Amino acid sequence: MNHPLARLERQQRKRWFWAWLVPTLLVMLILQIVGGPLQTPAAPRGIVSYEFAGTAERAAAILAGWDERVRVHAAFSLGFDYLFMPLYAMTIALGCLWAAERWRWRPLAGLGGVLAWGVWLAAALDAVENLALWQLLTGAVTDPWPVLAWWSALVKFILIGLGLLYILAGAIAGLDRSRTGSAAA
Repeated sequence: MNHPLARLERQQRKRWFWAWLVPTLLVMLILQIVGGPLQTPAAPRGIVSYEFAGTAERAAAILAGWDERVRVHAAFSLGFDYLFMPLYAMTIALGCLWAAERWRWRPLAGLGGVLAWGVWLAAALDAVENLALWQLLTGAVTDPWPVLAWWSALVKFILIGLGLLYILAGAIAGLDRSRTGSAAA
């Protein structure tokens, strides 16, 4: 099944990519700044440590290390992340479709559309993960929320990582083809 963004003309996809990339990077920067106070001895990687707590005990230990001010940062980060989800999903999906144009070998080219769908799935899993983390932050620290957040985060990061690797590999393939003069950039 073709990705809806694949219907866009090549130049239009390119323009959309850059139009989505700028706000994606801006929101990413804001999330990094807001997430700074979330780094504590119990959560050395901040929100990522919280996402991967995995157990109620570990989540409770992280939350115990966050005072009220830090919890406000966590709440803002979780809410603001809902803006980030469509931004990164669109940007990476457009990047995957762009990278697909760089491959000579059809199976690799076809992977771009699959990964574009995968990144949209990653954003949906991010929403589920944030819902679970919100339940832990505002309610009782009980199962199934830490496990749900852990699995959602794991699959999300795998899908995003695969999409980003595909874009990087596509960019390298495009450079190689440009040097040999066999492809238009």
